[in-house]
Amino acid sequence: MANLVEVTTQQQFDEFLKKAGKCLTVVHFQAAWAPQCVHMNEVMAELAKEHTHTTFVKLEAEAVPEVSESYGISSVPTFLFFKAGEKVDSMDGAHAPELTKKVQRLTVSGSPAGAVEIGSTDLNQRLKKLINAAPCMLFMKGSSQEPRCGFSRQIVSLLKQHNIQFSTFDILSDEEVRQGLKTYSNWPTFPQLYVNGELIGGLDIVKELAESGELENTCPKAVTLEHRLKTTINQSPVMLFMKGNKENAKCGFSRQILEILNGTGVDYDTFDILQDEELRQGLKTYSNWPTYPQLYVNGELIGGLDIVKELNGSGDLVSVMKGDS
Repeated sequence: MANLVEVTTQQQFDEFLKKAGKCLTVVHFQAAWAPQCVHMNEVMAELAKEHTHTTFVKLEAEAVPEVSESYGISSVPTFLFFKAGEKVDSMDGAHAPELTKKVQRLTVSGSPAGAVEIGSTDLNQRLKKLINAAPCMLFMKGSSQEPRCGFSRQIVSLLKQHNIQFSTFDILSDEEVRQGLKTYSNWPTFPQLYVNGELIGGLDIVKELAESGELENTCPKAVTLEHRLKTTINQSPVMLFMKGNKENAKCGFSRQILEILNGTGVDYDTFDILQDEELRQGLKTYSNWPTYPQLYVNGELIGGLDIVKELNGSGDLVSVMKGDS
């Protein structure tokens, strides 16, 4: 495929950017050892078929360190988007829908897909809701179990050392939130720590609070498991507890229920139980429901896959998800 290429030197990389001119060039900084990179290469191959005037470049990040370092690449997969030799956007992580969206937007409009209109009421409401999803919220790269940058790893370690109870949001999973939060809070970098809906700051400030002994007083005391469960269940009007997430279900039952819910057109959020063993086990007892997935509407358990199938078959699922019955 002529518009899907692999480069192995800085000279090749520079030449491809020059040849592309004003056309979009998408560069995938990858690693052979990372399975998520293999998956995203498959996604790129499909996009290359559709966007024939866009050049898709695969670049082994560790094999061409001078290029990776010049653009601050710290994790794989990372995607950079170029026009006329200039970087116009970026994306971290293996998020096929987001990559597709960015390519489409940049191909059509030529404007950075990461640009967010912070005046949007919907986005403001969403950000406020996420910030207040838990008494102590950390917006970071990755999760508390698997941080995906050094700064995130350090702040997670500090919070755990001081027995701070906190929840996290992976900014790599949502570019709109990632860009919007910078403007919303007037804080340009991540991680960002919020307590009771108010921004505390990033890693440096958390370090200072820890050294002064103020961190425990600043952050709320560890909450009970029951409080955590209630908070998470009510994070969204429709909450699905599953293995994996919307983009990557990690069991057949979760995959089936996603297909059904997506067919309703009703918005819902998901929680990956594989990322939190305490919540995974606690929710079984709290709801007296021993298996997953579990669907909640307005804080009330609806049931698992079988019940969702029945509701869908009877035509009642949409009204139940909207809280009409």
